[in-house]
Amino acid sequence: MSGITVWAPNAQKVTLLADGERHQMSATEDGWWATEATGRDYGFLIDDDETPLPDPRSRRQPESVHGLSRHFDPSGFDWTDSAWTGRQLPGRVIYELHLGTFTPDGTLDSAIDRLDHLVSLGVDFVELLPVNAFNGIHNWGYDGVLWYAVQESYGGPEAYQRFVDACHARGLAVIQDVVYNHLGPSGNYLPRFGPYLHEESSNTWGATVNLDSPEVRRYVIDNALMWLRDYHVDGLRLDAVHALVDESPKHILRELAEETDALSAFLGRPLTLIAESDLNDPTLVTPREADGYGLAAQWSDDFHHALHVALTGETTGYYADFEPLGALEKVLTRGFFHDGTYSSFREKDHGGPIDTGTMPTWRLVVANQNHDQVGNRAAGDRLAASLDYGQLAIAAVMTLAGPFTPMLFMGEEWGASTPWQFFTSHPETELGKTTAEGRFAEFERMGWDRSTVPDPQEPSTFTDSKLDWSETASDDHARLLEIYRALAQLRKERPSLTDPRFDRVLVTIDEDEKWLILGRGELSILVNFSEESRLVPHLTGGVLLLVSTAGVDLSDSGVTMPGHSVAILSR
Repeated sequence: MSGITVWAPNAQKVTLLADGERHQMSATEDGWWATEATGRDYGFLIDDDETPLPDPRSRRQPESVHGLSRHFDPSGFDWTDSAWTGRQLPGRVIYELHLGTFTPDGTLDSAIDRLDHLVSLGVDFVELLPVNAFNGIHNWGYDGVLWYAVQESYGGPEAYQRFVDACHARGLAVIQDVVYNHLGPSGNYLPRFGPYLHEESSNTWGATVNLDSPEVRRYVIDNALMWLRDYHVDGLRLDAVHALVDESPKHILRELAEETDALSAFLGRPLTLIAESDLNDPTLVTPREADGYGLAAQWSDDFHHALHVALTGETTGYYADFEPLGALEKVLTRGFFHDGTYSSFREKDHGGPIDTGTMPTWRLVVANQNHDQVGNRAAGDRLAASLDYGQLAIAAVMTLAGPFTPMLFMGEEWGASTPWQFFTSHPETELGKTTAEGRFAEFERMGWDRSTVPDPQEPSTFTDSKLDWSETASDDHARLLEIYRALAQLRKERPSLTDPRFDRVLVTIDEDEKWLILGRGELSILVNFSEESRLVPHLTGGVLLLVSTAGVDLSDSGVTMPGHSVAILSR
């Protein structure tokens, strides 16, 4: 271990406090300070303040985000994945999970015990919600303030390495969700060091990150490369990139893609960047040689909204434009619903069209449920809270047999009855009250009684959100789980289900009868969204490969589909 440095251009004086001893640091170039002194536990005294602050690039925070940093050498781990060659995104399946609620213990080590379950689902990528250090013991992860440290309540950085190594041993790649658009409300000391934030610019979560600063840009890019290099992660999910304010000649996302591709070439394995974006802008995933940013993929909320409305009939808020079944037809065949069309929720035209002749379908990551679409509901209710088995089976088939990259949200594969609610554990009393009050007020404006909205600070809101794994063996839960496993097998056997060409996706609908036929090569996916039995027209012949329920009958006149049913036929 050789010396310690820190970027602190706002400081007039910086003192290193290491293992109880003080060492005056020397100013170098461009706002950096350095000392040859080292230590196991350390922090920085800025100017005349006697409270030590953690290292902005801290790898461990054993006490809290307010405490001293602890030295961690990532090269000390004994990896066993030397034969790992990575995973390409095309044709693969992603599984999104939150470590704190995935298992009863809520740790990285306990999550390892459930990886074989994911293998049985045909999962290829395990996507973890943010694990960077936040204040408190449980949180969604989007209140992180130390981007380089792994949250101690999950097990810390070495447990993270064990988890990734265990995933690779089972053929599972890892995607880490990272947040570069804002910092959490407690423990953010970065402004004490330097101009990390644009105080005059803000987004939904607070001040925006100052991407005008070359050092702040480096802070972001170095963090991304850390996950991919030091922790052997295979990809990153970039949170809410529409909140990144960057007027530079080269956008931070393009720069990040370039550096990621360079690291990929050096490591000899694919590295994947996936953006969460509210813009419906294909520029994100357009190759750099065609003046795009060159990211691998982006989330498509339009698929979720169209399928959600078709299943639930819910048309409030941003769901309003997706009421016709034709909205789902458009999403399946053109990628975005809002591709320059008027959005009644935004009260303006939104999005841009996808060039379906050149862009592969896998560049859109889709889900029928995810942490946002479940957790941001007032009660954190999953689809299973209001839909029957048949409708949940439809959701599964449309997601896994559709043309896009499917992402499952933990527990959906058995129709988990547990909610996934918005929870926090802010130790500061006033911050906790403010967070809860903001949540209550938000849903009161939408007509909810605040007594029905869980208090995010209540410990039970967190514990109620933990998965109940005993459900997987009971009744319709087990029945639905078999549908997911059957779909995983079909994806391995039928190339049509991973064909990335938009022109091979054919959709026929009947708005009045509420049925849909999705054609994918030699396969037809027949869906009856109605409660009533429907005769869905279809060419004679064919073999039923999957049916969600008894009563599906193939005849010369078509396919009789019971209410809320789905079937896959091979022509």
